[in-house]
Amino acid sequence: MPLTLADTGVATTIKAIRGKDQTRRFLQNLGFVEGASISVVSSLAGNLIVSVKDTRVAISQQMASRILV
Repeated sequence: MPLTLADTGVATTIKAIRGKDQTRRFLQNLGFVEGASISVVSSLAGNLIVSVKDTRVAISQQMASRILV
């Protein structure tokens, strides 16, 4: 399921990242890699603040829909 549907505060694991090579590379540079533990901190108007590798990152709903958990 896409990250946009994940519950707030629940730790999940990234299964796959979809999209073009440039998009996947951008997300990997932010720490979104397969097998990494991730949790949604908050959601506002579809945009998410997520915790990945002990950092918090804000991503748009469009980017979050490309991350499968």
